[in-house]
Order: sequence, then C-alpha cells, then structure tokens
Amino acid sequence: MARSKLTFSMENYLEAVYELSAQTGSARVSDIAARLNVSKASVNNAMNVLHQKGLVENERYREIYLTEEGRRIAKLTSQKHAILQTLLQEVMGVEEAQASEDACAMEHVISSTSTERILRFLQERGLSPFPEE
Repeated sequence: MARSKLTFSMENYLEAVYELSAQTGSARVSDIAARLNVSKASVNNAMNVLHQKGLVENERYREIYLTEEGRRIAKLTSQKHAILQTLLQEVMGVEEAQASEDACAMEHVISSTSTERILRFLQERGLSPFPEE
C-alpha cells in the first residue's frame, strides 16, 4: 500500500492506533475518538477504510490491531512527527502545543530525505527526539 494513497486524516488515524497500542498491541475505538477529538462513528468509518486497505484488523465491538504494513506507515508518521516537533520546539523555540500542532501538519508532506537530514542535524546537537537513543 503506497503511503501517498492515504489522506492526512487516515494517516492521523493510523498514528493514533500506533501510539495507543504501544503497550497493549491494540487500541479501542473510544480511545482513538478521544485522542483525535472525533466521534466513535468517525473512528469506525476510518477503521473500515483502513481495513479495506489492509492496514488494520478490526471486528465490530473489538479492539483494533495494525497490520505489518499499517505499523510501518504509522511508525514512519509518528517518527516524522517527533523529529519535526523536536526541531520546532528545541531549535526554533516554538511552544510545545504549537510545535506539536505544526508537526502534525508537516509530517504528511515532508519527504523522508528531509526528515532524515533533520534527524541527523538534531542528533549532532544532542537533541534526539527518541528517548531510547
């Protein structure tokens, strides 16, 4: 599944499932709705679209799991967000909430090449956006 075939909104849903499922391996519709400030019906509609694209596994009234491809796309989106937010917040001095909001918009359009160069720039300055590094 090519990343370019997903809308920004669908990438945001994938990213939410990815982050919410970090500890348990799955996410619930109600948690996704709360995180994205949308209705449960909107989440269900999005999960149906993502399921048809082979990016999530879900059954009615059950938890949602990312497929391998869904996890790959969601992880990339989440990493781009972290890299961009770190750049905006730590280097540019943008306030945290604004940096997060801006990073969310930018993560969908920035190339992997640019993201990798920003990450290298941050790491050279001891500003890794990933705590485990």
